[in-house]
Amino acid sequence: MNKILRIFNKEFGNVNQAALLLGFFTLLSQILALFRDRSIAHFIGPSAPLDAYYAAFRVPDLIYISIASLASITVLIPFIVARMDKGNVTPESRKFLNDIFTVFFLTMILVSALAFLLMPYLASFIAPGFSPLMQQKVIILSRIMLLSPILMGLSNLFGTVTQLFHKFFIYSLSPIFYNAGIIIGVIFLYPIFGIYGLAMGVAFGALMHFLIQVIAASSCGFTPKFSLKINFKDIKQAILISLPRTLGLSFNNIALISIIALASFLKGGSISIFNFSYNLQTVPLNIIGVSYAVAAFPTLAKCFSGGNMTEFKNHLKSAARQIIFWSLPITFLFIVLRAQIVRVILGTGSFSWDNTRLVAASLAIFSLSILAQGMIGLLSRTYYAKGETRRPLIINLLSSVLIIILSYVFIHIFEDVTYFRYFIESMLKVIDVKGTEVLMLPLAYSVGTIFNFILHWLYVKRDFMEGEPFIAKTFFQSLGASFFIGIVAYLSLNIFSPIFDTESFLGIFFQGFVSGMFGIFAGVLVLHFLKNEELSDLVKTLKTKFWKVRVIVPSQEEL
Repeated sequence: MNKILRIFNKEFGNVNQAALLLGFFTLLSQILALFRDRSIAHFIGPSAPLDAYYAAFRVPDLIYISIASLASITVLIPFIVARMDKGNVTPESRKFLNDIFTVFFLTMILVSALAFLLMPYLASFIAPGFSPLMQQKVIILSRIMLLSPILMGLSNLFGTVTQLFHKFFIYSLSPIFYNAGIIIGVIFLYPIFGIYGLAMGVAFGALMHFLIQVIAASSCGFTPKFSLKINFKDIKQAILISLPRTLGLSFNNIALISIIALASFLKGGSISIFNFSYNLQTVPLNIIGVSYAVAAFPTLAKCFSGGNMTEFKNHLKSAARQIIFWSLPITFLFIVLRAQIVRVILGTGSFSWDNTRLVAASLAIFSLSILAQGMIGLLSRTYYAKGETRRPLIINLLSSVLIIILSYVFIHIFEDVTYFRYFIESMLKVIDVKGTEVLMLPLAYSVGTIFNFILHWLYVKRDFMEGEPFIAKTFFQSLGASFFIGIVAYLSLNIFSPIFDTESFLGIFFQGFVSGMFGIFAGVLVLHFLKNEELSDLVKTLKTKFWKVRVIVPSQEEL
């Protein structure tokens, strides 16, 4: 195990440098994902057919998360490395990969075939509020998309090989090709096949995601093949290690299924509104929270395994403070500039001004939990580094149950309590927009996620950081700076409103961009006067050649 951890640590190097490089890889993928959503907004816009499209993702996504994460890169690489000889392929390592490939492929085919047959029954659980005609669309769309978890699951399996041989650039291309496939579906297949063209685009994107990994793995001379005699002991060991993490990911997906089921009873386009805003808030989350959590994990595991608790605590503090340092300003900027962000990215074609206001309001609510979501990824890995998976699993389960309960409770309060509805609508400036009930769904998700973060933080503080300063100083410094960022950005919006043409794309873009830059400049000044350590660390990191650091890129289910 120590040998494996040394390999991981060598690949990551400095945590801040690795996180910046991971963030760069993720940024490339997220840019194309935003272009994907813009294409969907332009050609279709929030509507009942698009609701069916997003609802159809839920079963394939659940299959992918529940099965593919059992054989994820994070789990498999240590097993394969332990069976290699000084980085060279051995018959033992090739046999292990072939066994995993055989069991995984057959399991995915079996589960997907079963889901294909049961889809008429599953659709009534996914979208119970849909009409029979719309549920039929969900059934057909889901059946087409069932190709996706098979192909992407196999792609991640082949991706283990590409990562093993340090082909990180090739590995990072997979999500880009996946999003390109969906964009092709929107632009070329949707005009011919309607909403089903989007599902075909998803399958095509998954195929490209798969093919690039197959080609890369084959070039390494380590292509998996079917095994006739399987060593189930090794398979069982890998599954048992990954099972708690897989269940945690599945709980969150089940919570999203419940939210989509509830949204199916609301105004047409509600599921689309929720998904557009959810996708937007995942951009900073993936670039910041996931990058730092993934970059910190190998170092945390090595320190704990070696009994170096002082270094363990220092790395945990450093990663946590960096997440806070970046996430709080992003939260305030997203809340203040929400209309400009949504209008620039999605405001085209079939995406109306009312759609913009609803998605912007939903984005503001989601933004409240960006910090919490990023910290959960880090704090849960603190327990994984220790070898303990039970506590994060229980916390994730409680959080998912809370999200489901709050979704129903908030919807009923919003509909029955006039003052509460007026307060939410007036605060988010959507008082004259129809369909504002959908805002209760991101509110439930954010509250449940913040609850998840608080529980993780309390337990990590007790189990690892008792009696020591943790994140308080950075939190209040960043909060103060973020407050000034928000104030300056808000004032700048009003100052530049008559200067820029807010009826045009460029006008809205420059209004938001310049206002945001003024806000960021104000925040940097505040942090400089407060002698913020994270700001100093950022300057030092940017002066180094961090792009030369080699990293282990996160698996797709982590993104």
